[in-house]
Order: sequence, then structure tokens, then C-alpha cells
Amino acid sequence: MGESARTVRTTCPYCGVGCGVEVTGAGDAVSVRGDKCHPANLGRLCSKGAALPDTLSLEGRLLYPEIAGKRVDWDMALGEVANGIAGVVERHGPEAVAFYVSGQLLTEDYYVANKLMKGFLGSANIDTNSRLCMSSAVAGQQRAFGADCVPGCYEDLELADLVVITGSNLAWCHPVIYQRVARAKRERPEMKVVVVDPRRTPTCDIADLHLPLAPGTDVLLFNGLLNYLRRTDALDWGFLEEHTSGFAQALQSARDSAESIPAVANACGLPEQSVAEFFHWFARTQKTVTVFSQGVNQSSSGVDKVNAIINCHLATGRLGRPGMGPFSITGQPNAMGGREVGGLANQLAVHHGFDDAATVERVADFWHAADMARKPGLKAVDLFEAVAEGRIKAVWIMATNPAVSLPDADRVRAALRACELVIVSDCERDTDTTACADILLPAAAWGEKQGTVTNSERRISRQRAFRAAPGEARPDWWIVSEVSRRLGHAEAFAYESVADVFREHAALSGLLNGDVGHDFDISALSALSDEEYDALQPVQWPVTAALGKGVRGSARLFGDGHFPTTTGKARFVAVTPRAPVNPPDRDYPLVLNTGRVRDHWHTLTRTGKSARLSVHTVEPYVELHPADAGARGLGEGMIAEVRSRWGRMCARVRIARTQREGSVFVPMHWNDRFAAAARVDAVVNPVTDPISGQPESKHTPVEVVRWQAAWYGFVLAREPLPVGTGADAMGDAGYWVRARADGAWRYELAGTRALEDPAPRARELIGTGLHEAGADEGEWIEYNDAAQGRYRAARLRGGRLEACVFIETRPQLPAREWLLALFAEQTLDEPNRMALLSGCPPSGEGDAGRIICSCFGVGLNTLREAIASEA
Repeated sequence: MGESARTVRTTCPYCGVGCGVEVTGAGDAVSVRGDKCHPANLGRLCSKGAALPDTLSLEGRLLYPEIAGKRVDWDMALGEVANGIAGVVERHGPEAVAFYVSGQLLTEDYYVANKLMKGFLGSANIDTNSRLCMSSAVAGQQRAFGADCVPGCYEDLELADLVVITGSNLAWCHPVIYQRVARAKRERPEMKVVVVDPRRTPTCDIADLHLPLAPGTDVLLFNGLLNYLRRTDALDWGFLEEHTSGFAQALQSARDSAESIPAVANACGLPEQSVAEFFHWFARTQKTVTVFSQGVNQSSSGVDKVNAIINCHLATGRLGRPGMGPFSITGQPNAMGGREVGGLANQLAVHHGFDDAATVERVADFWHAADMARKPGLKAVDLFEAVAEGRIKAVWIMATNPAVSLPDADRVRAALRACELVIVSDCERDTDTTACADILLPAAAWGEKQGTVTNSERRISRQRAFRAAPGEARPDWWIVSEVSRRLGHAEAFAYESVADVFREHAALSGLLNGDVGHDFDISALSALSDEEYDALQPVQWPVTAALGKGVRGSARLFGDGHFPTTTGKARFVAVTPRAPVNPPDRDYPLVLNTGRVRDHWHTLTRTGKSARLSVHTVEPYVELHPADAGARGLGEGMIAEVRSRWGRMCARVRIARTQREGSVFVPMHWNDRFAAAARVDAVVNPVTDPISGQPESKHTPVEVVRWQAAWYGFVLAREPLPVGTGADAMGDAGYWVRARADGAWRYELAGTRALEDPAPRARELIGTGLHEAGADEGEWIEYNDAAQGRYRAARLRGGRLEACVFIETRPQLPAREWLLALFAEQTLDEPNRMALLSGCPPSGEGDAGRIICSCFGVGLNTLREAIASEA
């Protein structure tokens, strides 16, 4: 194999599992496979990881620096950033500047940004989008263990005899870990799996017990479990007495709030038998792991929920040993790395905060910091509230899209538009957030940059470049360092390589070794040469051996019963159940829960480029229980408006008995680049946990009402629709969604104003609008049944399908899959041509149906036929 087709070992840029990936090829022409040697995934990949080559297109990339929409060179752009920040500091002080960063950054990028803000600008106003997904876990672990750390490793989920999955659709959000658990259960059928989730999700496919608890009642459930463990003598008294403190207070709180199984079941809306079974299994199963994620963290009482879970493991001594422990699984590839360097506003660096003045001084001395921050900064939601109020005058946003992802997103967007100076470093040119920027800086993307990430089991892995950065894109650490030099701090930011940054970070981690609350130590890696850094193998911190004797990581923590607290003991936390800050009421009687779908990621900037990922879930949807849908006159496929006190959004209606009555679910991914009025975070309330600052994304009171569509339709086109049509070309198409398909683009449309004659608009949309002026329009075929409110048309050129449009007054339109398959044909044969406007394949031809398996393009009808043939 030649050098141009070499294989590079790197890590996946999606979730916190941190899968190893082998990339073979050059440029855009690469293939990927799971790295069988990487301990996180052992060769497995999910649908998103498998489709990574689809996302490498330069379409939509930000390739050059811009100021006020005009291309400039790097020197001018960096100078403007530095002058703008310096001017704001001079006029308003350092607290008027903020950075908002991302779990998509590499650890070295994070480190340099944190150092500039806290060490040299003199403010701690740097926070991260990881605040939105795991900061409650951070605070809960700090309260219990004295430091932010996950005690166990992925292997524990396979070794456990009981796996409790709470607040996580593991099958869709962390598929490789789900696959590991599913395989372990197949090999050991006696293994039990309990899923705690208001919805019945695909994760329940391997569950022995599903507890669809009422939203917000997690503390009640786990307090009830703690009380049950005491009543059934399932406590580890030796561990309690030697290695913990505060048990009596925590137990009393549990007794007061969850006295009995009937009381717990009634409060949580669960059958008594189900609660009793769960409690019995937990009490009698030594090897128990509790996996929790956003469903626990994203709450106004998220930290208490985390501690209620940890309390049960401390009470039974189940942590730090194989097959047991509380396990926080993070959402982003480097959320953990950001925590390590101090990327949260309430952290200083290397897992230390601002509470000890001597520690702050030691970090300042290490950095030779000119203006060290002395107190915590503003957490994400408060940070953008300060932007809205004008207290923050300059904000630098790196690798994230807060105009979509933050709660009360319309207010965030308005705040950015009014802000004096908005700087955005990103790899995408057009996002909801870049539209608000004064200065755009082109950042290197996955595959183009070097560095490290840390996954959910504390495993540090290398992310390696396998292609050159396009245009003038640069790594984030370089961009921040260059700005720092222009601010007068050249000596402190004189990095020549990403390895220089890593070595400094590793050295700082050892500076505070032995201090109370210090658990993060990778100082054994601080002497790595450039070659050793490049070859670094995945390793779990703390890294305890000197490099010369071999680098050894630590799979588990606290096995010796010692914790990084002032007493050396873990701390129970007495938690009292609290009602959500904004409960449902007569105007907003339903509870909104937001989350992910299987094949998409964040705000679609990466996965939206992949046809095979887009086909699984094409549109934003609102999922309701049949009773809630019926009470509102909503039917499958209609369009509904989801309203709250903070905003509104539109989505397609899905009706499912897997949804808990009184609750609705909406995915978080869609935004103004891909849909009209589909930003669900415009609806989400901005309430946060008082300790962690994490938003309550799982509990917003809403109402769902029918969006009064007069017509529904879709367009399939070989080329994207021209800018400036789409929403208007069909006349008041107030609802539209666009998605990439294989060889075509798909547009879902609906409007509130009746179309008297759709033909002229259709011709404008897919006729003259899709080719150059004066070019051959091709052949036009059309069907119009005004009495039935049905219109269909298609344009062919040289016998090849170029575009088609289908309009109905009802939401029941033909399936799109067969029609999309026709775009692969160079020439339509006569049967397909005749059947085209029916929307159904000719007699005798198969229709794969809605795609179920994105990796292999398997449709629902194909699966049904295969099952029937085996029956």
C-alpha cells in the first residue's frame, strides 16, 4: 500500500464512548473501520462512525478568515480579535469578555483557551457546551468523592450481574457501549438489565425490567432504594464505617421522602411490583453498575439525582471493583478532556477550583500568569444572559452553535446580534451562530488536526490528522495562541506544536499532586518526546508509572477505599426530592423531553452531510401518547406546533404508546439551515440546577396544537433548490425541511394557504429554478386532480429523472424511498416512467420501504419480506 493510501489510527469525533477508528486513504477518498486494538470499542462502530467518510466534503466549509462578511488575511483577522478583546477589557474590565467553547475541541485546544482567559485576561468567564450535558455529574461526583471522576471502566458493564441504565437511551446515544452490554447479556443470560426512563426506548430491547417513572421523580426512586437497602440489611457496614461519612443524614432524608415501596411507586407513577423487583435485584446483586447520562443530569435537581444514585453504591460498597459502580457516560468526545483542563467556568485547572487561594497562586506561578482570575466565572446560561443584558461586550465562541443548542434559544440569538463583538471559530461557514458573528475564524476539522481526547472511562486517546487542512483553516490551539501573542503574551504561548501544549498540561497535572481533591495526574506523560506523543496509545488516568518504566493507566479508582477528600472518606449527600421549577399547568399541561436520534449529531453540521445518516430520521418530530394526540385532534403525519412560555417550534406528529402519557419528546438537532421553526431549544425553559448550572432540558411545560396546514407536499431534486425559493416557491410553505438523499435532495413542505393552482409554482420550483437560464428544461409530465386536492409533476432530461413534486391536501403522501431510488437510474424504463406520478413501483417490482438500517441501506419492507420468508 502506497503512502497516499496509508492507514491512520485516530478516534471518532462523535460521542463520549471514544471509539478507535482506522482511516485508510487520502483526501476525501477514505474508508473507515473500527480499531480492533482500541479498548473502548474493540473494532465496533455505530452508524455515525461508519459513515464518517460521508462527512468530509468541503461543501459549506469556512475556509478563510472573514470580518463583516468579507475575506481577510489571518494577520488582519487575528489583529482585529486581539484589538477588540483588549479594547473591551480596557473600557469595561475583564469580566466583560467571555469564551464559550466545546466538547468538540481537543484537550490541547481547551487548555490554551482556558489559560488565556483565566491566566492572562483575568476572568473565569470561559464555559463550555459540556455544561449542557454532564456538569451535574461533575458536581455530584465532587460532592461525593471530593473530585470529578468516574470510578469505573467500560469492562465493568460487561462484568456486572445487574446493569441499571437510567436517564439514557444507550442504544441510540452510545451505541457501541449498548452493543457491549447486549453481547454480555447474550453470553450470560442470567445477567439482568433495568432501564429507568419515562419513554420506552430501543434500549429497552435488552431490558428485563423497564421503569417508566414520572419525569423528575428520580431522587424519590433512589431514596426509596437506599431506604430499602437499610431495611433489608443489604448495607456494607464495614465500608460505611471505615470509608464514608454522612450516612445517617442521607438515610434520614431517604426515610422522610420515600418511606415504603408503595409510597415510592405512587409518587413515581410505577407499579408496586416493578419497584419491588428492582429494589430486590439491586439489594441482592453485588456486581451492580448504574449507568446514567443526560436524563439524570439535565434537570434543575440534576446534582441531587446524581448523588441519590451514588449514595446507593456507597451504602453497599459497590465501587472501585470489577463489575460495580456508578458510571456517568458523557455526551461529547472530549467533555472529559475539557473538565481536566478547567474548561468549566467554576474550575481553575486540572480538577481544581478557586476555593483555595494557595492553589490559585501555584497555578499562576506555573503559567507566569499576568492577571490571574481569582473567582469562578459565569456558567453557560448565565453567561449568555450577561450578553443579553450588555454586561458581556465581547464573546468568542469556538466549535459550537449556541443559537441552536442553548435553552431559550431565541433570546440567545437576539443577545448575540446585539453584542458589541462576536467572534466565532468554526469549520462551517453557515450556522445559526455564525450568522451573528462579526469575525469568523476558519478552524481545522476532524481528520485535519492533532491532539488528544478523553472518553467517559478516563481514557486518553490520540486524535490524528490524515489529511491537510483546506484553505487557510488552522487548529484552535494555534488560533488562540496567535491572539495571545498579539495581546502581549508571546512568551507564555510560544508553542511550536500541539505536543508542546500537551506536555505543559501534563506537567501542570503533577504540580498539585497530593493535594486534597486532586485525582487527575498524568504527569508521567509530561516528558514525552514528539515521537512518543505521536505514538501514544490509549491510556486511562491517573497515569502512575514513569515513562521509562512503561506508562500504566488505572482502570478503576477507589478500590482501596481512599477518596480525595479532607478526611480520605467518601461523602454521602442527604438529598430531598424537589419538584421541577416550572411544573405543568392548565395552559401548558404537557412535559417536554428533548434528546437525540440514532443517526444524527448535535446541530447536523456533520451528519447532515451524509445521505445514509439523514434517511433514518428525515424530519423533526413531536412524539405523543395516543391519548394526548387524540385529545388535541392530532393524527400521525400532521404538523404540530409545540409552544411554551419561551418560544415555539414546528414538527411532524408521531404517535407512540412507548411515550408516557402527559409527556412529549422532540429531537434536538434541527435548526434554521435544515428546517423552518424547528429549533426545539427555542421552547426549552432556561431554568438550571443551582449547583451545576445545567439546564432543565428534560422538563419544560408545553402545549402541542395542530398547525393548520392547507396542503402537504414534498420535492425530490437532483440539485438543491435555489436560495430564495424553497419556503416561498410553493406559496406560504411555512413548514419546510431539507435533507440529503443518495444522489438527490429531499424537501418536505406544507403551507397554511390553499393552493388554487399548484402548477405555476411547481414549474418555478423544479422547472426553471433548477437549471441555468436558457438551458433545456427537459420534459415535463404532470397530473392535477383539483377535486381531490392532488397535484404531481416531474421533470426529466434525456430520459433521466431530474426532479419531482407531490402535493396533497392530506398528510398521507406516497413513500419517498422508491422515488428516490429512481435518481440512480440513468434512464427511466417505460414501466417506471408510467408509474412515476403514482409514487408506487410498477407491479412486480419491490419497494424497500423506510430505511431501518443506515449502514447497509436496509428498508422496512425488505426486513418484513425476509422475516416472512423465514417463517
